[in-house]
Amino acid sequence: MIVVHHLNNSRSQRVLWLLEELGLPYEIKKYERNAQTMLAPPELQKVHPLGKSPVITDGDVTVAESGAIIEYLVERYGNGRLAPAIGTPERLRWRYWMHFAEGSAMPPLLLKLIFDKVESSPMPFFVKPIAKAISGKVKAAMVTPNLKRQLDFMEGELGKGEWFVGAEFSAADVQMSFPIEAAAQRAGLDASRPKLMGYLKRIHARPAYKRALERGGPYSFAND
Repeated sequence: MIVVHHLNNSRSQRVLWLLEELGLPYEIKKYERNAQTMLAPPELQKVHPLGKSPVITDGDVTVAESGAIIEYLVERYGNGRLAPAIGTPERLRWRYWMHFAEGSAMPPLLLKLIFDKVESSPMPFFVKPIAKAISGKVKAAMVTPNLKRQLDFMEGELGKGEWFVGAEFSAADVQMSFPIEAAAQRAGLDASRPKLMGYLKRIHARPAYKRALERGGPYSFAND
């Protein structure tokens, strides 16, 4: 039996969604973030040394990292579903988006989250103007331009079809869901990019996505 070690309000929601799309039986072992630090609890280190989610166990196999988990599940249990045929141009495009999600899309989103917290966190009054000035310069010089360039790129790519690999929904869309949801929540993604906003509506309307929410619990990114 596949067991998803599921951290609340995290990337592991994508894994539940994929399992629902594939119609596979699975169990969920839930973990709660520390209310102060928002980090995963130490119990997750018993499953994987890094103590992060998502991670799954499938018999004697343990797989961590969202992309690796999704590829593992599709290759082992997909029976040709949710991925183009190996050796086709569509498969190369599929693999590109599988890696783009965490390799390119997420780093500037994470940096924005960190620097936003720097600006809003309590600190001595004489330090706050300095911290805000440094944070603002980093965001203006690097974070915001990168976010704009990437969102523009993704908006343009969705002009080639409703989904990231073209006309067909695939596991690459599951993988890409989190950075786009995160961008809508904290990076200014809005109606000025109608293709990305339409994409969010389409994924959130999928029955499998809704079933995964019912099983996974509250998920603050499920807004469009």
